[in-house]
Amino acid sequence: MLITGDRVLVGSGTYLDDGAVLIDGDSIAAVGPRAQIEERAGAEVPRFAFSGTVLPGLIDAHVHLAFDGGADPVATLQESTDETLLQDMRRRAGQLLRSGVTTARDLGDRGGLALRLAGEVADGRTPGPRIVSAGTPATPPGGHCHFLGGEVSGEAEVRELVRRNLAAGATVIKAMVTGGGLTKEGPRSWQSQFSREELAALVDEAHRAGVPVAAHAHGTDGIATAVEAGVDTLEHCTWMTSDGLNLRQDVLKQIIDRGIAVCPAVSPHWQMLPRLFGAERAEAMFDLVRQMAEAGAKLIAGTDAGVQRAGFDGLVPALSFYAHLGLPNAKIIDMATADAADALGLGGTAGRIAPGYRADLLLVDGDPLADLDALKAVEAVFAAGRRYESSEPSAWQ
Repeated sequence: MLITGDRVLVGSGTYLDDGAVLIDGDSIAAVGPRAQIEERAGAEVPRFAFSGTVLPGLIDAHVHLAFDGGADPVATLQESTDETLLQDMRRRAGQLLRSGVTTARDLGDRGGLALRLAGEVADGRTPGPRIVSAGTPATPPGGHCHFLGGEVSGEAEVRELVRRNLAAGATVIKAMVTGGGLTKEGPRSWQSQFSREELAALVDEAHRAGVPVAAHAHGTDGIATAVEAGVDTLEHCTWMTSDGLNLRQDVLKQIIDRGIAVCPAVSPHWQMLPRLFGAERAEAMFDLVRQMAEAGAKLIAGTDAGVQRAGFDGLVPALSFYAHLGLPNAKIIDMATADAADALGLGGTAGRIAPGYRADLLLVDGDPLADLDALKAVEAVFAAGRRYESSEPSAWQ
């Protein structure tokens, strides 16, 4: 397949004008000026030509395919059988793909269903993005998301859960380092859930297998413990305390020095936060993300898709949050492509348009470096070299 466009994004904020991408199987074979690549391809190769922008497929670094994004996703989950839930997860994977997401990191499901779905996508049986799955997240008894089945206590049980997830095929390990709002009657979001020893054991077990660790961490104390333990990504990272917010500069410096990526997991409906938390508190929360960005923390894009008010077509609306903070469009696109790929351990195969990379491509009308909303004008999505077409035209709006 030969894809041509007015612009091809070939680096951070860098277009190749009147460019072309040659796909061979599931990989990119060549990228360059249209005339040069057309000559290399030959007349027999199928072509897809249009007048917009070709950029890497987007990466949502924080989703939960097992949740439905409704008013009470936990109740819906608990009322669903595994087969019903899996069918719903297949549909949600399709929503992600139609919105331009070609890789999604699932950070907690029930019974290994996301791992099962990842296999279906990889085999070509189910349309969807490549799924990087954590399997069952680790949490203490009664802790955040305990209903997913990952309750553990003590270093031995923590290590055993990691081993079970790895044996099932997990390529990232998730630790619920602090509480969260999704779990009713559970620990508060700012409260730590694991001892230093337990968290160190979890990270050690995962890293022995060469697998990264993602830490759900709202509380400042939990963030500090996660950083000390050597986690690879921090999810949310809202710097909460029992009486407010407290960004510790010494911990932020460690995050930056150690190259730990931060996924704020911004809701597609982030504009509602002032109404939910109050304008002053919401602005203070926004400013913490701004401070991390300005200090040089590696931010990556994710939506927490599946929790309340977070659907599976919301990555692009969520990216507008970072524009609100003042980040340039080129950096925001990097956060959802190359930077996210690097953080997920996929930097050598995804997130960029270059020979040898997986042929994950998003084709949009307009120029997203000039106007981020151009990412909503999806013309086509290619995942692993295959073009996926939506049977629901309204999903492309």
